[in-house]
Amino acid sequence: MTEAAIAKDNSSDEFLGHPKGLIVCFFTEMWERFSFYGMKALLFLYLIKYHLFTDEHGYNLLGAYGALVYAIPVIGGIIADRYLGMRKSVIFGAILLVLGHLGMAYEGHQAAIVDGEVNRDLGALQVFYFSLALIIMGVGFLKPNISTIVGRLYPENDPRRDSGFTIFYAGINLGAAIAPLICAYLGEKYGWQYGFGLAGIGMIGGLLVFIFGQKHLHGHGEPNDPEKLTKKQLGITTEHWIYLLSIGGIFIIWGLVQTHSLVVTFIEWLPAVSPVVWFMHSITIVMTAGIIWFMVKHCNSVQRQQMIVLISFIFAGLLFFGLYEQTYSSWVAFADRVMDRNMFGVELTAGQTTTFGAWFIILLTPFYAWMWPALAKKNLNPSKPQKMAIGLMFAGLSFLILVWGTQSTNEQGLVSIWFLILAYFVLELGELSLSPIALSAVTQLSVKRIVSFMMGAWFLGTAYSEIVAVELAKLSAMDTHGGEVKDVGEALVKYQDLFMLSAEIGLAGAFIFLLLSPFLKRLMHRVD
Repeated sequence: MTEAAIAKDNSSDEFLGHPKGLIVCFFTEMWERFSFYGMKALLFLYLIKYHLFTDEHGYNLLGAYGALVYAIPVIGGIIADRYLGMRKSVIFGAILLVLGHLGMAYEGHQAAIVDGEVNRDLGALQVFYFSLALIIMGVGFLKPNISTIVGRLYPENDPRRDSGFTIFYAGINLGAAIAPLICAYLGEKYGWQYGFGLAGIGMIGGLLVFIFGQKHLHGHGEPNDPEKLTKKQLGITTEHWIYLLSIGGIFIIWGLVQTHSLVVTFIEWLPAVSPVVWFMHSITIVMTAGIIWFMVKHCNSVQRQQMIVLISFIFAGLLFFGLYEQTYSSWVAFADRVMDRNMFGVELTAGQTTTFGAWFIILLTPFYAWMWPALAKKNLNPSKPQKMAIGLMFAGLSFLILVWGTQSTNEQGLVSIWFLILAYFVLELGELSLSPIALSAVTQLSVKRIVSFMMGAWFLGTAYSEIVAVELAKLSAMDTHGGEVKDVGEALVKYQDLFMLSAEIGLAGAFIFLLLSPFLKRLMHRVD
């Protein structure tokens, strides 16, 4: 069936001008992000306050987790493309996520300092690490494929595509907005297990929405070759082998996560890095070789040029999220340690402040969904490369606002929460200018047979951004006692230096992409 025929056949299955399948993906991703960000809002504080990790080790674990949670989708995308299809991949990933988030609710005994040494509940930590491994593998199967399904719901060059991805992005952020308010509050005020447990219940909601709403996907998420899945090796079907090997992979990830505080030198003249980073480099080498081979063997000149543009967008995303992901590390620590969090007479917890970004996304999404088509009608719509530059510019400016905040403390020597709120507002202007547009570009500029693979490549770039974010955040690491700083003034100086460097990185990246935008636009060949 042609795309035009599919569009006509599906015209009766629409809601407010968009396919109903978009609504299914919206609510599935909303609940998945509720669980993910509900847990993430608590993660750094949980490590340093409950298990008494140092700042540096806490940041390292956050980076290892974040890197793996975005690197594994490369593998999940390949498996979906070649074997499982997107629908089965999403369901399998969601089941793993439910188990992982519920496992996080087991916290064991709180760490204590005995004779100058930190005494931790090692059994509880192993449950914690294994739960993270389940979440990482679950995201690997779910995240690249749910985004790709959204792209498949629209015919090529459908003018609703960018608006559809923007609406889908609002679903991501609705979950991210609600989760910190509830999960972080429960975790910090009543017990970490309650915050993590509620995140797991949210994931169950996402799984149920997708299962009962999959009829509205109209077969877009089915395997390309169903017969491959039924072939048997050693008496076990290919589909079941995929599930078994994936479960085995969880144990490998379990081991990798625990190396967060270690560095290993494999070759004497290479810098010492963690096994997680070597794992990512290995995926990157294989993925890069595969992309180059595919571009040479299976792409014409126009397709190759469009793929080059897409790769440049992946680098823009890496740079942007290298700044953005500090909102769950250095920004949380900043809010916890040197900020007056009183807002209209209500004192928020540090974890709850992560909600601001998501709420701004929700509030701004209708404006952006209207703005891009309106500008297009007047031939004023910025090109996608220009939108990358705009996103990076706003990211840099958001950090300048925090620098301003460190220089404008109140009588208690603390930074007003309003500086953080303004910084989030500006940062989210950047995110809406860059991230949903880049996701849309993946489905437009990729050759169709490797769309899920290239979506995985986008998330691999995001995985590296987690490492960048952590390495930046570690510049502000300091000695604490259960997360409490001894000298607020010294802490402010460290945060000011970090935020100024981050601002310079964002603004420099924006300038480079602005210079490159005319060249990149030509390589897109009117796909915009």
